[in-house]
Amino acid sequence: MKQPRRRRGRWLWSRQRIVAVFSYRYDAHLVPDLLANLDPIVDGWIAYDDRAVDAVFSSEPQRRRALIAAAYEAGADWVLAMDPDERMENAVASRIGQLTGGSRRIAWGFHCREMYTAASYRVDGPWGRKMQHRLFRAYHPDQFRSMDLHGAWFPEDLGFKLRDSGLNLYHLKMIEPKRRAARRDLYNHLDPDRRLQQIGYDYLADESGAVLEAIPAGRDYFPAHVDDGGLWMADVSADRRG
Repeated sequence: MKQPRRRRGRWLWSRQRIVAVFSYRYDAHLVPDLLANLDPIVDGWIAYDDRAVDAVFSSEPQRRRALIAAAYEAGADWVLAMDPDERMENAVASRIGQLTGGSRRIAWGFHCREMYTAASYRVDGPWGRKMQHRLFRAYHPDQFRSMDLHGAWFPEDLGFKLRDSGLNLYHLKMIEPKRRAARRDLYNHLDPDRRLQQIGYDYLADESGAVLEAIPAGRDYFPAHVDDGGLWMADVSADRRG
């Protein structure tokens, strides 16, 4: 676990301390751009380095609980949960004070935009309806509970009011076609009976009827993304071939 890094100045005067949390493994090389994206938004960040785990997959709930605990112990008022392959739109920086200014128990949702190019995302069918509640009040880690996959960062019985921020969260993983197929294969491997997601996972690699929408003017993210074509995740198809 990396210790919280603080931005000089904001940590000292900001009434509401906002700490970003994330874990990394196969996508560790994406972390510098993530931090550049978050720098105007948060007061500090805490990272879970998952690269030392012997198994191909580690426990997502275990990693998340550790991050919630570390943020709580660091004195966070708000937690912003991210992944290395995600970017907040630039406007979040100017809105963050408004979102975190009150004392209410709120979880702010962001429209999850699955990028198919560095500047456009998919909007047909389920793609245009994805919402992720990633900015929420810090809470004691003993209250954390989550499913093995696709679980929320906070339990329902905490009573958070779910609110739509109207802001975008850009997900870069789907830009490369081979990652779309690898993501499908990965989730089919981890949840073969679709217990944790009724729709299943084959749709992740289905491009039929795809409708793309360009990022609207003024809603860009920073830094600009140049895709390296890598996989960024475990390749379970390699196990099947072997």
